[in-house]
Amino acid sequence: MAYSPSLGSTITNTKMRTPENVSQFSGMCAVCTYNCTGTCEIGLSAIRGSEAIYPYKTDINQFASEKDYPLDLSHFNINGRVFGAVGIEEDADKATFPNVNVKANLGIKNKVELEAPIILPAIAKLDWRDYFAGAALAGIGVIIGEDGIPKDENLVLENGKVVSSPLVEDMVNTFRKYYRGYGEIGLQGNFDDEGMGVLDYAITKLGVKTVELKFGQGAKGIQGMGIVKELEEALKQQQKGYYINPDPSDSKVAEDYKKGIGPFFEKIGRIPMWNEEALLQRIEELRNLGAERILFKVGPFDPRDLVTILKIASKAEVDLVTFDGAGGGTGNSPSKMMNEWGIPTVYMESIIYKTLKKLEEKGYPLPQIAIAGGIVTEDHVFKTLSMGAPYVGLVGIGRGAMAAGMSGKTVGELLRQGKAVKGYERFGNTVEEVFTGYRQLKAYYGNDAKDIPTGAVGVYSYIHRVVTGLKQLMTLNRKFALEYIERDDIIPLTELAAKVTGLKTYDEILNEELKNL
Repeated sequence: MAYSPSLGSTITNTKMRTPENVSQFSGMCAVCTYNCTGTCEIGLSAIRGSEAIYPYKTDINQFASEKDYPLDLSHFNINGRVFGAVGIEEDADKATFPNVNVKANLGIKNKVELEAPIILPAIAKLDWRDYFAGAALAGIGVIIGEDGIPKDENLVLENGKVVSSPLVEDMVNTFRKYYRGYGEIGLQGNFDDEGMGVLDYAITKLGVKTVELKFGQGAKGIQGMGIVKELEEALKQQQKGYYINPDPSDSKVAEDYKKGIGPFFEKIGRIPMWNEEALLQRIEELRNLGAERILFKVGPFDPRDLVTILKIASKAEVDLVTFDGAGGGTGNSPSKMMNEWGIPTVYMESIIYKTLKKLEEKGYPLPQIAIAGGIVTEDHVFKTLSMGAPYVGLVGIGRGAMAAGMSGKTVGELLRQGKAVKGYERFGNTVEEVFTGYRQLKAYYGNDAKDIPTGAVGVYSYIHRVVTGLKQLMTLNRKFALEYIERDDIIPLTELAAKVTGLKTYDEILNEELKNL
């Protein structure tokens, strides 16, 4: 059995000529015929060269891996208890799921209260307005993603440093407009952002209190790349400080380009060149500027690097480290990176758990930990919190929240145009009838709730569903507050799942109990 997908994918807008007859080890059609126009990735590569590495239409799409990993969250079942109640009085009228406390905190010394143990990981693309606004409506954390500055047409630089970015200011204010006492918006900076002083600007000029340093470039860890087809734009981006290949300021390159000779220009993100000393110094600088919470964002790198990052986070008293498992890349990630790179989420969380346990035994102060990477529904949230207990206290939901925002926006636009939306006619034909979130949001925003964009309501309603489901699953295990979730609350279903995580199987739990007879 091959775990990797074939060389035909909606990610690259390609397809197999004979999908029912694929050579598993190569991903090609079993028979490659002479007169095929090349609908697969090989054909696309023959026509467009290195452009075939990247997903299709990244300006309107988001992406994730198609690889069938040998271990994921579906390989665990949620346990359930029938006696007692933990964290609430043993009273059937009180021990009910609406009374489960799922409030959480972001930060260690300067805590921000969250309505749920959820953060929306960094994005700065697609429907970001509804993503950020929806997080405020839901009272959870959200991060503005890396590399947003190049998109700012009104950006002002002085000596290569940001002194004004109306786009970033708009992003911050989109959250603040709907802030109701819970949640937080932070700003992420990659290596290029750091070179341009993006975080410094956000802290000192916009009053941002939470900033996140990204260990990697592009989605998860690879260098981000974008094609620049105009010489003038390539020069403009180079003057801002970005790395452009080939060099548009080279007169020979520029002249050839005008003649149609040579490749298109590529804007390539720089990978971080950090070390412990530089990071400790930078974190101190950010705090001196006014940052109250310092976060790390980490991809599924080599386990040795993950251990090093946690040691640095401990030494620097970093507030939160988010570890993002393999399989995703909502932005402009090469498709093969999404499928073939990094540690899948369950493997990664097991590594993080073992590392944190050892660090705790050795007396290291621990940061807060969030796990992301394919977490979409309430069962994913519960399993992730259980697998990493007591160290993992937050989860990151990225693609699911993005999808909810885009769906809410699209449905809302159609309804306001007076068009029926297939599948939703049974709820009504107006925005207020179809979106139940408006009734709930009136409790917080009064009559102003009617003016909230449907995309933001979509994010809010999706998160509300996940949180409600999480409370139900916690009640199933008789756990009425987050701190009572334990590793025994999920059970591995396969030998591999048990081996990787070290979780007890049904047989092991039974045998321990039988010894007490």
